[in-house]
Amino acid sequence: MDTGTHIVMGIGLTALATQDPAMSASFVATASTLVVGSLIPDSDTVFKLKDNATYISNHRGITHSIPFTILWPLLITLIVFTFFKHLDATHIWMWAQLAVFLHVFVDIFNSYGTQALRPITNKWIQLSVINTFDPIIFILWCVGIVLWIFGLHPYVVFFPIFVILFIYYIIRFKMQKIIKETALRQIKQSHKPVKIFVAPTMKFMEWRVAIQTENHDYVGRSYGRNVVFSDKAEHHSFPSDELMHYVENDKNIKTFLNFSSIYRWKAQKLDDGSMEIRLIDLRYLKNGHYSFVAIVHLDKEMIIDHSYIGWVFSEEKLQKKLFAK
Repeated sequence: MDTGTHIVMGIGLTALATQDPAMSASFVATASTLVVGSLIPDSDTVFKLKDNATYISNHRGITHSIPFTILWPLLITLIVFTFFKHLDATHIWMWAQLAVFLHVFVDIFNSYGTQALRPITNKWIQLSVINTFDPIIFILWCVGIVLWIFGLHPYVVFFPIFVILFIYYIIRFKMQKIIKETALRQIKQSHKPVKIFVAPTMKFMEWRVAIQTENHDYVGRSYGRNVVFSDKAEHHSFPSDELMHYVENDKNIKTFLNFSSIYRWKAQKLDDGSMEIRLIDLRYLKNGHYSFVAIVHLDKEMIIDHSYIGWVFSEEKLQKKLFAK
């Protein structure tokens, strides 16, 4: 989820924690425990300061893993208990553990996903039923906070919200299943699907759809139950072995291949004789432009001259970022 949603979740959990007699002695300590616990797994955002490849490789990776899901609450407990020794350290830890767990748990439901089961497996868990920012979820938490501020008991406010959210998630899974079945029916008429991706947008009835078959890639959107494919291209899973030999060790290309679950590639000779290889994530098509790509330029001797990975929303900006490296 986005930072704003994690913050309102932390505030909502703070409201519930104020009803714990062991925490009620200090609202500051309670709020610090729950809000920080709801945000601390995203401390890996600091990797953005280095470069996109490092950030994409690490964001929602190790900081959302099993060891860190255990470590973060212990660290929060140590810090909070240092300043508020009159509180029960066990209760601080339990609330911090709940906040951290919920952060990691809700992140697995969007298309970015997490490596929540690391070190058991480094696989990205991407259930793709909730958008990174979901207006309905955000508004629900905000309404709950407002009602709490106006004096309603936290249990009366937030327990129903948890029930509503549980039902909402079930509805989203059912919607995803319906869209997937509808899209597959359209493609199966003439092609054998190999891979399918269905993920939500911020609009409740609109979903992103990408299907790879043995011969073609189909990318589009669903509007209600109606699936419209706006892009079709011949499918190749990898550049030729010869071309991959030159770029496979580039960190931007390696990061893309590790992160992207469904993509296409293309290679072309440029006017100056150099070669451009572009990997295109099919999950992020908007207004005719694929916003998440990895791109590398090879000079005439097939030596990497420039490379880039990241989200860019126009070709002009992409070229500027590429040559700014």
